[in-house]
Amino acid sequence: MRSLALSLLLTGGLAASAAAAPAAYPTAVLADYVLGCMAARGQSPDALQRCACSIDRLAARLPYDDYVKAETVLRMRRETTGRDQITMFRTSPWAQEMVDKLRRAQLEADVECF
Repeated sequence: MRSLALSLLLTGGLAASAAAAPAAYPTAVLADYVLGCMAARGQSPDALQRCACSIDRLAARLPYDDYVKAETVLRMRRETTGRDQITMFRTSPWAQEMVDKLRRAQLEADVECF
């Protein structure tokens, strides 16, 4: 089902909406987001449409550079090695602000699409 969803993304709905996405997210990032969303919400055509809507709305609210920074902070927070080096990602106000901005944009997008 995952390959079917990816095929649909690359040949149909998401490829067309990616071109219109104002924040210019790379297609691979859009596809990864939609696949993750579908894994959490179901592998159906309806989930595909709603997840594609969600990333489009997110991209309209959050510039790609801000998305990358917030995702990096979240990834670093999951790290278990090098605790001293990654403490700043867990405790710094600037890091929390990046994550909060991403979460707000995701929630707003989900409200519109789900």
